[in-house]
Amino acid sequence: MDITAKVRGALGGLERLAASIPGYKGYKEKEMRREADKLLRMHLARQLEEQWRRLPDLQKRLIEAGQLELVDDLEGAVMGLQTIVDRLKTASYGYAGFFDAVKVKEEQLDALHRFDEALLSEVPKVAEGIDKVATAIAAKEGMAEAIAELAATVRRIGETLHQRQDVMLQAS
Repeated sequence: MDITAKVRGALGGLERLAASIPGYKGYKEKEMRREADKLLRMHLARQLEEQWRRLPDLQKRLIEAGQLELVDDLEGAVMGLQTIVDRLKTASYGYAGFFDAVKVKEEQLDALHRFDEALLSEVPKVAEGIDKVATAIAAKEGMAEAIAELAATVRRIGETLHQRQDVMLQAS
């Protein structure tokens, strides 16, 4: 999904004319990168939130199966995923005005976009992990392993999100 191209394609005639003004084109390119990054993050947050909503039912099924000790393990993945969704919704999307403490350059905006795309590629892995947990609960075997695998996937996403934040901080 190339959100940057979609944002660029949405330019109106007046904006195309303004792009011919010296200095404006670079400013507008940066703004389009920021907007594309924000749109991608919001899409990613919605996708992960959709997966997160599946987890309470699995917790309930664990309780019904008498696997109370595994409920806490799954809760770690639930909380981790919720934290990731919240961080994505509130993450800086590269805006840095003249007086901002952190100046973000185009290269950093592109790097942020790459991080967000890498995060987006993890969504199917979260869905697969949740499917494995559901299957393990139904089969009454392999539950701990499936939950551990899901938790590892969630941790990996969290680490990638931390790396994204580091890119922002390197801009200063």
